[in-house]
Amino acid sequence: MLDALIAGGWGLLAGAALVLGALLGYALRVPPRWVALVMAFGSGVLLSAVSFELIDDAHERGGLAPTALGAALGAALYTGANAVLARRGARHRKRSGGQQPSEGERPGSGSAIALGALLDGVPESVVIGASLIGGGAVSAATVGAVFVSNVPEGLSSASGMRRAGRSPRYVFGLWSGIALVSGVSALLGRTVLGGMPDAALAGVTALAAGAILAMIADTMIPEAFEQAHLLTGLVTVAGFLAAFALSQA
Repeated sequence: MLDALIAGGWGLLAGAALVLGALLGYALRVPPRWVALVMAFGSGVLLSAVSFELIDDAHERGGLAPTALGAALGAALYTGANAVLARRGARHRKRSGGQQPSEGERPGSGSAIALGALLDGVPESVVIGASLIGGGAVSAATVGAVFVSNVPEGLSSASGMRRAGRSPRYVFGLWSGIALVSGVSALLGRTVLGGMPDAALAGVTALAAGAILAMIADTMIPEAFEQAHLLTGLVTVAGFLAAFALSQA
């Protein structure tokens, strides 16, 4: 039980970065180019964590087949759910510009954005909890990657929500709720997945990794490139190397 509570605490900490980012994005007028650069850095950090923490761990536990199948399924599930939410107004939920629709322009878009935020955050939190399975210490690289990537996600999205006329109550209620769900997801990742055989655990870890990879490609990189342009690749690689260095420390 203690391990589950610890996992929940780490998930909550990583999720709290969304609230921090939302506070910065809503209260300050951060230049879009700077938001994009931080988003690119966060993308690189997550790419590194997926590669060296999640996919590598899944492969060690279950081999190539469960890893490949899990990652492909995770990407497919994320893409399908994201497509449904995009048609309901959540396509630009991470955009800091004027792309997000207001509730008056697109009724129901607020609920779609909230569900989209859950879709983006739950896989990351589950793998934080899963990293504690077996009595080991939590993966600092995974927690750090999720935390660093969550700051620009909350910042960019909250900035876009402010432009769309959404109230502070909605913005901070949404991200605070997602932070709490992140903690619960990490707790469940530790308890529910803890009894699984290695092959099944490998498949679930890879599924989360596939969903995160699809999320990076579908939502984070486009937002970064829109404003940072040719600097996106350089800053993304910097984030990738920073996270890799942390994982080797």
